[in-house]
Amino acid sequence: MNEKNLPDDIVSMSLNELTNLADKIIKKLENENNLENKSEEYTNLLKINKLIEKKFQKNFKEILDKTNLKIKDIKLKKNAKKVT
Repeated sequence: MNEKNLPDDIVSMSLNELTNLADKIIKKLENENNLENKSEEYTNLLKINKLIEKKFQKNFKEILDKTNLKIKDIKLKKNAKKVT
């Protein structure tokens, strides 16, 4: 499953947009009586899910890095006050 096979407009979507798209596909599949011809939609859903996971991990890492920088800054300021 490679998200590179997805159209660029899907790859460039935000996490919320991708989640909404996945929800729509799931609802469509749930309401379908004959799933025999829906393997392509299911495959796309799996690709979208993988893309959501990667974007979530990237966003999580960015938030973690920003938080760690803020913590270091706070510690430096606190230590500087103790020295003076």
